[in-house]
Amino acid sequence: MPEATELRSSIAAPPGGVMTDEVGVITGDLELATTCRDGAVEVWIRYAGADEWYRISAADCRLHDPRDHEALHHAVTAVLHRP
Repeated sequence: MPEATELRSSIAAPPGGVMTDEVGVITGDLELATTCRDGAVEVWIRYAGADEWYRISAADCRLHDPRDHEALHHAVTAVLHRP
């Protein structure tokens, strides 16, 4: 099985916060992570410095080309990081 790649970025939550599957909306200083395995992307978020990660609601996707993972990560970061 191919190894997953992971990218991380620090962000400030946008107005209204970020909706997660596990705990609802989270706000404040956050860390965003995307993982990609064979084009399947999972998008996670946590409070900066925390241990527990939450899945961002409806953000997972599949890439036609796994090499687009970095571009997708930067796009998600740009959409969410608008304090």
